Amino acid sequence: MAMSTDRSPLLQWCSLSMGLLFAYSATVQLNDPDWYFWFPLYALASGVNLLRARFTTRILDQVALLDLWVGVVLLLKVVVEAHLYGLAGFWSLDMRERAVREKLGCGLVAISMFLHIKASQASKETRKGKKEQAAGFVESGMAILVAVSFGVSVYFYVFVRQHTKF
Repeated sequence: MAMSTDRSPLLQWCSLSMGLLFAYSATVQLNDPDWYFWFPLYALASGVNLLRARFTTRILDQVALLDLWVGVVLLLKVVVEAHLYGLAGFWSLDMRERAVREKLGCGLVAISMFLHIKASQASKETRKGKKEQAAGFVESGMAILVAVSFGVSVYFYVFVRQHTKF
């Protein structure tokens, strides 16, 4: 494994934060009836984020790409099921609905994996200006993702959880 020397402290902190959030998400999936979909999604995302906080490898890039596609496929699955069974509208943000929470989780994983893939591509960029621009995009994206993820999590646990349909 190659030690990542071009990772900023902000990106490392964001990766660590998202890794811990996805690890928690993976553990709460174990009592779900369809845990076999969600546990691997969150566990892979957690692993990629935790390892990316310090290391960069080609295998991590491939795992990130795999998890990105798993997240997209599961997002499509949830959207189709929600539509067929009338669970929640596509744009619904009613966190009491399981389908909405699953859509948000898939989206957060997919965005996180996309940003890690972009970070890997940016580190391979040879043009200085382009490299700095891509790194800034990734840093900003990860910081926004952390803020949104933790904001949604706090909102759910403080205001919504007691009224949730599991």
